[in-house]
Amino acid sequence: MNQYDVIVIGSDINGLVTSTMIAKSGKKVLVIDEREQIGGLTAMQEFSSGSKVNPVYDAIQWIDPRVMKDLELNNYALEIDTPKTLRIALDKNGKHLKFYSDNELTSTSISNYSLEDAKKWPDFCSHISNMSNFLEKIYQLTPPKLPNINLKDALSMRSILSPLRKHGTKGLTDFIKIAPMMMPEIMDEWFETELLRAAISTSGIRHLSQGPVAAATGYNFLHQHVYANGIINNSILIKGGTSAFAKCLEKAAKSHGVDIINKCQINSIDLNKGLCSGVTTNSDEKIISEYVVSSLDPSATFENFVGTQNLNPAFLTQLQNIKYRGSVTRIHLELNELPEIKGVSNDEMNTFFSISPSIEYLERASDACKYGELSKNPFLEFSFPTINNPELSSNGKQILSATIQYTPYHLRNNKWSDSLKNELKDNIVSILEKYIPRINSLIDSSLVVSPFDFEKSFGIKEGSFNHGEMTLDQFFFMRPTISSAQYSSPIPNLFICGSSTHPGGGIHGANGYNAAKEILKS
Repeated sequence: MNQYDVIVIGSDINGLVTSTMIAKSGKKVLVIDEREQIGGLTAMQEFSSGSKVNPVYDAIQWIDPRVMKDLELNNYALEIDTPKTLRIALDKNGKHLKFYSDNELTSTSISNYSLEDAKKWPDFCSHISNMSNFLEKIYQLTPPKLPNINLKDALSMRSILSPLRKHGTKGLTDFIKIAPMMMPEIMDEWFETELLRAAISTSGIRHLSQGPVAAATGYNFLHQHVYANGIINNSILIKGGTSAFAKCLEKAAKSHGVDIINKCQINSIDLNKGLCSGVTTNSDEKIISEYVVSSLDPSATFENFVGTQNLNPAFLTQLQNIKYRGSVTRIHLELNELPEIKGVSNDEMNTFFSISPSIEYLERASDACKYGELSKNPFLEFSFPTINNPELSSNGKQILSATIQYTPYHLRNNKWSDSLKNELKDNIVSILEKYIPRINSLIDSSLVVSPFDFEKSFGIKEGSFNHGEMTLDQFFFMRPTISSAQYSSPIPNLFICGSSTHPGGGIHGANGYNAAKEILKS
């Protein structure tokens, strides 16, 4: 019978960060994952004749600097790059709007549309940097237990005061103002150019089912820009793809003695007199541990593995009220050659492209999602990952990987099927043709992954990458529920560390870092 101090279920980014942090303290840690590859949503997925793609993330928005420093990831050959050209908002006439890592270059691109907007750009970038600084401090905290917050909890939150000292009460007022705002309200205060307004607003709706006119898309916009130092649409590219980030964390985990078992399915999280005592695998092997930590979503953790019969009815109600609402499909196209895009040079093709001509366009795309339909004119962003990582293709071909919003998990009077996915792919290709002539003739093979497919393949409810929508009613002390927001759960010795926890979605590792700190206190 195997016995560990801590068992971590799931080898995604947060699971690996949590396990390594705990193992560094001298604990005996085991990571269990049912999939063959480590890395969760960063693991490579094969399609066609040996070509590989990243299922969800072609880039990382940000990585928690505490993870980089404390796990010494620079010692494990993690190659990070920020491209010169960060994003290109496509225009049908070739008058594209380009975002750069150099804000002066971005201003120059904006000036082709509006000199007034170009003048405002530096101040806007500085403003967003200041606002995201408040989130950065909040993201390093464990949410307090409300409503019964004690003096110790209050004192633990004093780091929030540092942005207040830096930016003053006006800065705090601006942050409180911007977080619940909808993207058009924020844009109305700054810019007039519609393509610019829409291109910025896409960060506010990233991986959401809501459109830009929804409240608190301002919060999601800030979430995408923490640690970006005022660089809008910032992206971090990892040599080898985002799976290389997971492999780096795997090396760090093993260097500290973490055991990792793949292709091992969990049958149950075991309880002994109400206390979590370990897990049982599908082969009926019992593994005992003092603590169990799950990086899976709350539905899988509590309803599937603990069992609803073992849950307090009030807690079960909270779990069932979590809004998941997966609405993103990924489409990968294998191309015989790299296409040409009018107005884009060859050295700019390694960036990210968006089709988002206006805020109204984005909102109408989200309207279809509200009614359980596929948008005929969705928000679309794509890149060519094989430019930076040619090894992803085994035959020298190019891959176009696209993220499609809005494609709801729950469809009205329809269900996800191969025929529906082919219909969606054909529509996406027809949209791409308007910006990339002849692309249809270049397609050799394709892969369409719907929210339903993500649920089935990765075990994430409703295909929600964030394990729950990034909204203010599922933020901080309410994420994932008010009784499990401190990375613990109502079941003693059972903890959670996945994207459902504070500070939410992405592959930044902050959730796992925060969870590990709390577990080590217990």
